[in-house]
Amino acid sequence: MGDKGFVNDVEDINAVVLYLKTRYGYRVDLAIGHSRGSIVGMRWLATAPEGQDVSGYVNVSARYRMKLHTYHDRWGEGFEKDGFFLWKERVAGKQVIRRVTPEQVRDSEEADTSFVWTKFPPKTDVLTIHGLDDMMVQPFDAMIYARAFSNRTTATHTLHYVEKADHNFIGHFDEVVDTILGWWDQKITGKIKDGVWLAGVKPKL
Repeated sequence: MGDKGFVNDVEDINAVVLYLKTRYGYRVDLAIGHSRGSIVGMRWLATAPEGQDVSGYVNVSARYRMKLHTYHDRWGEGFEKDGFFLWKERVAGKQVIRRVTPEQVRDSEEADTSFVWTKFPPKTDVLTIHGLDDMMVQPFDAMIYARAFSNRTTATHTLHYVEKADHNFIGHFDEVVDTILGWWDQKITGKIKDGVWLAGVKPKL
């Protein structure tokens, strides 16, 4: 329980990385994860030998407090009536329906995210991006990740909140892309520091 689904996802990443390495000779230097995918990405970095060599990670909309959500409130009626809930969401612009069971929710709730404090690669710089109007994962979770990754002597953490952005950043894609590219440029030129993205830059009001 707890980590079962995440372990399977990490194995999927291992398979993809191995394929890219053996087929094309690629080495992963930057990884980006969103929501659950970001937790999986961080687990991969913390557990896989190849993950230790990744120099940059972008953590987007990741949950830290796994039990703090409204899934049961939103899906409870379906659980009680049918034993499952049909979750409708949009993935890559297309409507997708997923069957969610109480067991899957409990498995997710029991997952341990505290590994980021002790097992995350010490030399991997991290950019955390979170929407301030995220109703799926509370924006304060990004602050917890900032606390975990900041003040390391061998790597940095940068935090960026996107105003009026929801969990999937609908209508704010350009800002997310520009932030990642700008952060990566600063990283490879040795200018990146701990703190808030665009610190010292006056915003347009």
